[in-house]
Amino acid sequence: MTLYKKHFGKKGEEIAADYLMDHDFEILEENFRSKFGELDIVAKKGNKLYFIEVKTRSNLKRGMPYEAVNKRKIHQIKKTATYFLLENDKYKDYKYVISVVSILIKDRAVDKLQFFENVDLW
Repeated sequence: MTLYKKHFGKKGEEIAADYLMDHDFEILEENFRSKFGELDIVAKKGNKLYFIEVKTRSNLKRGMPYEAVNKRKIHQIKKTATYFLLENDKYKDYKYVISVVSILIKDRAVDKLQFFENVDLW
């Protein structure tokens, strides 16, 4: 991965975190890593714990950003989230949600941001 892609992805995660906090989410973890993968953002709101994948693109050559979150990626998120829950048993009474923040950036500004709250039934 090039430095530009890392920086671009990090910028998307910052935009997503700001959006979530503006909508009353509490960010618990960012870039949680395990041997199963990475969770971009773990947040909570009410009695729900959100495992959030952030996808950021600068053009639509490969489709909308959210289209990159397929069944395989959701499976990886579930495995990583399960590991997170094993390390953090204080969240055992929460409902679990896998979400996606899709960000399209054009001319260094957010052109479109979409939040998909529940992309898979847990």
